[in-house]
Amino acid sequence: MSLPVLALLVAVAVRQFAAHGQLDAARWRLFVQAPVLRYLLTGLWAAVRVTLVSAALALPLGALLAVARLSRTRFLRWPAAAYVEVMRSVPLLLLIYAFLLGLPSTGFRMALFWQLVWPIALTNAAVFAEIFRAGVRALPRGQTEAAYALGLRYWPAMRTVVLPQAIRQTAPSLVGQLVRLLKDSTLGYVVSFLELLNSAKVLGEYNHTVIQGYLVSHWSTSCSTTPWPEPPDSSNEGSAAQGGAASQHAEPSAWPTTGRAT
Repeated sequence: MSLPVLALLVAVAVRQFAAHGQLDAARWRLFVQAPVLRYLLTGLWAAVRVTLVSAALALPLGALLAVARLSRTRFLRWPAAAYVEVMRSVPLLLLIYAFLLGLPSTGFRMALFWQLVWPIALTNAAVFAEIFRAGVRALPRGQTEAAYALGLRYWPAMRTVVLPQAIRQTAPSLVGQLVRLLKDSTLGYVVSFLELLNSAKVLGEYNHTVIQGYLVSHWSTSCSTTPWPEPPDSSNEGSAAQGGAASQHAEPSAWPTTGRAT
């Protein structure tokens, strides 16, 4: 039932666009000109830079917060838990405004790039911390006990045995959150940072092609965040052919153990 309704809404929207001349070729011809493409690609690269730098800051900070929250020491566990709970509840847009308007009032100023990067990194570090913590708690306790049996203490066991497996187990969630980082970069308009969406907005207002600019930027972002299909694993196909249909549908063990924990 929902698909026909959705198709009807799309048809009505397309008809309204056509009735108001939004689908005319002259309005779209602008986006095949070299200067316009260069301008939009510059905005896309700016969004990618924000995403990469934010991820480089948020991922290690999230791992440290997760390890601290799992620590047996309350002086590490309580501040980490407080940070995660507070930063997960604070809207990202509010934090960006705090960096934009609050920090200059204290006499501390930073570039527009960092006014966007630091709020994104600090907010997403709390989310990454919960992803890492969930991955650690999902591991069998035997992994940690085996590391302790080998003579490793808490921090070496977390660094060499537990965290590598937790990162591998939570890889899909980490990739999804990294995609959200790219979407968070669209808030660059708040600090007047010319990322892709803000560049499309400026271009559309100047040439009266706001709808076309937003659609092109949305299409570009969607193409850059759409995962590629995974290639078939030839080794799995070979084992399935040898083992028959039962081995083809058998589930392997969830995650292999590391050599030091066995």
